Amino acid sequence: MRTQSWNRRDVLKAVSAAALAAVAPRSAAAQSVKWSMGTEAPKLKAPANATDCHHHIYNAKYPVDPKATLRPGDALVVDYRALQKRIGTTRNVLVQPSTYGIDNRCHLEALAKFGPTARMVAVVNDTVSTEDLKRMHGLGVRGIRFNLAQAGATTPEMIEPLSKRINDLGWHIQINAPAVKIMEIMSILERVPAQIVFDHLAHIPEPEGVNHPLYARVRALMDKGRTWVKLSGAYADTKVGPPTYSDSSAVARAYAKAMPERCVWGSDWPHPSEQSKHLPDDAVLFDLLTDWVPDEKVRHRVLVENPATLYDFPKG
Repeated sequence: MRTQSWNRRDVLKAVSAAALAAVAPRSAAAQSVKWSMGTEAPKLKAPANATDCHHHIYNAKYPVDPKATLRPGDALVVDYRALQKRIGTTRNVLVQPSTYGIDNRCHLEALAKFGPTARMVAVVNDTVSTEDLKRMHGLGVRGIRFNLAQAGATTPEMIEPLSKRINDLGWHIQINAPAVKIMEIMSILERVPAQIVFDHLAHIPEPEGVNHPLYARVRALMDKGRTWVKLSGAYADTKVGPPTYSDSSAVARAYAKAMPERCVWGSDWPHPSEQSKHLPDDAVLFDLLTDWVPDEKVRHRVLVENPATLYDFPKG
């Protein structure tokens, strides 16, 4: 009888453990992520190999560029992994921010930690050697960024010569700039040989939205088959704000409807431009895709297939 009693206890323990295990996944879905509001998982289930094509890492052990105006607190690889766990993405693209100028060490270190599921967009100027470009290619870099939103490490004059140099590697040039600056450099962008990627909906101004001349110019570049737009930064130019960002959402929907094969998605975590304002909820931002790209197959293309093409991830 004593043996039977212990067996019964063991059974009860096992049943209790199973019950707790059944509850655990639902509890794990609610978690806090550094530099992000909210704790709940998004309603949208990310497909396998879903890619966040725009995020940053910040680490105080690396020196800040003296010209940098944005100087966020630490946002480390472990913090970003928590975001991935929350929203369900598994591939990621690190984007060198203005904070570090042309010193790419912070992001190259993070790239190595993430491994083959990550790619990177670096920042270089016209002094970069061909050997350094090839070395970075081997590490997983697939593009260079021109952040013209403020005075920094790169200038419009560098765009055309650098685009010719990186084109042989199959890289792209990534543009982050306000609308007026993009309009100023449009003649350069119309003749560069490399593919072009616009950050954050190409910063189409609101409330004009798709009626602003820049939208038509960006669409014309997309129609030529070598320009991409990141469906990201809904908060960057909105006048409406969360949770719908309805003005920015109208621009995102227009891009995705017209040229879904030229759109990718990005979180912009840890939201450096918003840290002094009001941090967004990353689950809300991810769920915007159900409005921007309502068709599941097209959404799969935006989250999986397009990033694989643009950033040289394995297909499938």
